Order: sequence, then structure tokens, then C-alpha cells
Amino acid sequence: MTGSDVSPAFRLAYVPGVTPAKWVRIWNERLPEVPLTLTGVPAADAAGVLRERGADAGFLRLPVDRTDLSAIPLYTETTVVVVPKDHLVAAADEVTTEDLADEIVLHPLDDTLDWERLPGRPAVERPATTADAVQLVAAGIGVLLVPQSLARLHHRRDLTYRPVTDAPASRVALSWREDATTDLVEEFIGIVRGRTVNSSRGRPRTAAQPAEKQRPERKPAARGKQSAAGGRTPQRRSGAAPKGNRRGRPRGRS
Repeated sequence: MTGSDVSPAFRLAYVPGVTPAKWVRIWNERLPEVPLTLTGVPAADAAGVLRERGADAGFLRLPVDRTDLSAIPLYTETTVVVVPKDHLVAAADEVTTEDLADEIVLHPLDDTLDWERLPGRPAVERPATTADAVQLVAAGIGVLLVPQSLARLHHRRDLTYRPVTDAPASRVALSWREDATTDLVEEFIGIVRGRTVNSSRGRPRTAAQPAEKQRPERKPAARGKQSAAGGRTPQRRSGAAPKGNRRGRPRGRS
């Protein structure tokens, strides 16, 4: 880590479909003195933003060239097909790419899925963005396959979506420049991985704290005072006179 390079703020980039709100909230609770700024970037530009130091870390979609970037895969999204609500696909719970063989499948230039072979029939032109492709789906020109989060992001009342069981999936990862793993980057990695505030790789403690509070050992109640010779002297009963000096009438002789 290069702790000396810590900046007064933390810049976090994220691609469409990723919702970093949970991690941002935890950051603000743990480091209220370090502001976190969010920057939305197109999926195709995310790696470049990190390489050009436009952000300290970012959520992007794999694959990514790890020559100079570190990446921690976080989760895999379900791929869905977006169709009009009155489309035949809407009547099924899930479909396969073979079910879309006769459909015009739109392939936007910002597509995030790693296709070996595109399903269906290609459109005459590729839409510039996923948002443009969604508009074409609503116009009845074709269907669109995207990660589920993007289908939710571009939700329309006249459209719906269904899972595609054999389509490639999109994986989301946290990434940063390998040569810029600052203390703040390590802190954010810990938050994303669920480390507690007192984790060994989390934030250092401001004051030394015992690992566990131990109860003081309870000494057994003394049954008598310790004598100098190491034995115990019997404890005198309350109100009892010492032997040889008893009061009262002496016993009569037999």
C-alpha cells in the first residue's frame, strides 16, 4: 500500500446497471471525514477511466485486461430477453436462444455480453446504445438480450423480460489500478468484501482495545484467617466466648 498517496476524497466509478448505494452508505458511516464521489461511466469506458486515474476504483463488467488492473469478481447476472408485453415469449417463464431463432435480435454497440454466436436474425443496423435498442423493441422492430439489471434500468410499462437459460452471463467486478492500491482502496475493498470495522485489514483502531474482557478471578470466601505457620485458625462465632473463659453457672460435680 502507498499510504502516503492517500487523497482527501475517494472517487468511485460504476457502469450502468450496478447499484453501489449499499457500499456507499457503509463508507459514509465508517469514514465520514472522507467524501466519496460517484461517477457513472459507459461499460466500454470503465477500464480506461481507471487506467487514466479518473477514479480510484470502479464497478465494471468482466472481462477486463488485468495487465495493469486488479479485479475482484462480485456476482454474475442473469441474462434476459426484453420483449413487448404482447409477445409470445411473454407467455413463457424462461426461454432458450433457440426459441429466438426467428426473431430479429438487436445488438447494440455497447452490448456487455460476450457472444460466441449471436442468436436470432441480425438487424439491418446496430443501435448505438442499449437505451436506443429498448426504444426499437418498444416499436416492435426486434428483441434485446441484456443483463437483468439493464432490463430493470430501462424498464417501460409496455415491455417485459424473461430469463434466457443458455445465453452468456455478465459478471460484475470491483477493479482498480494495481499500482494505485492506496489505503482508501483497501478500505473500500474491505467494505465490499464485508469486513468489519475492526478487521485486521480494515481501518486501524484509534486506541488499543483488549481482544476480550476477562472477569476478575473470584477468590473463595475465607473460612478462617491464615496463621503465620501456614495453617488456619478457626473463625470465632458471633457472640461466642473463647474456651476457658465461658460465662454462666459451672457444671456440678457428679
